[in-house]
Amino acid sequence: MTDKILDEAGLVAGLKRRDPDAFAAFFEAHADRVYRLALGMLGNETDAEEVTQVTFISAMEAIDRFEPRAKLDTWLYRIAHNHALMLARKRRPTDALPEDDEPDTPTSLVDWRDLPEERLLGQEAQERLWAEIARLPESLRAAFTLRDVEGLSTADCAHIQSITEAACKVRLHRARLLLRERLSGYFAEWARRPGAREEGEA
Repeated sequence: MTDKILDEAGLVAGLKRRDPDAFAAFFEAHADRVYRLALGMLGNETDAEEVTQVTFISAMEAIDRFEPRAKLDTWLYRIAHNHALMLARKRRPTDALPEDDEPDTPTSLVDWRDLPEERLLGQEAQERLWAEIARLPESLRAAFTLRDVEGLSTADCAHIQSITEAACKVRLHRARLLLRERLSGYFAEWARRPGAREEGEA
C-alpha cells in the first residue's frame, strides 16, 4: 500500500473515532475545493459557505458508512454536489435554459489566441466567466465546475453526479459550447474597443 492510501486510511479511522485533529486535517485538505465547487454551482459566496458547512457536517454524520474502497475526496464532493444541487433548486426553481436544449453553434467567434494573456486572465474577464458559469443550467454548471474548474477526471465527475461518463461528456461539451458563445461575444466587443490592440501590445 502506498503512503497516500495509508494516510487516507488513517484519516478515515481518525474521523470515525471523532478525533478533532483528524477533522481539522480533513477540513483543511478539502474545504477550499468544496467551497469552489459550491461557488461554481451557485454563483453566490454566502450560499457556497453554507454548502461548505453543511457538507462537512453531513460527512461526519455519514463517516461510519464510508466504504474504504471509495475515494474520500470523491465521496465528499458528491455530498457537496448534492447539497449545492438542492440549494440551487430551492433558490432557482427554473433555469434560464431548459436542460434538454442544445445550445446553438456559436455565431460570434473570436480567435482568443490573438487576445493578450493579461486580458484573458484579468479580473474583468474572470468575473465575466464566473457570471456566465452561474447562468448555466444546473447540470451543465456542475459538469463544467467539476471537470474544468476543479480538474477532476471524467470518471470522478460522473460518479459525483450519479451519471454515466458518456452523459458527463455530453454535459461538459454543452457547457463549453454555451460559454464559448457567450464569452465570444464579450471578447469580440472588447476587441472592437478603440486602442484594444495597442493595449495588448504594450
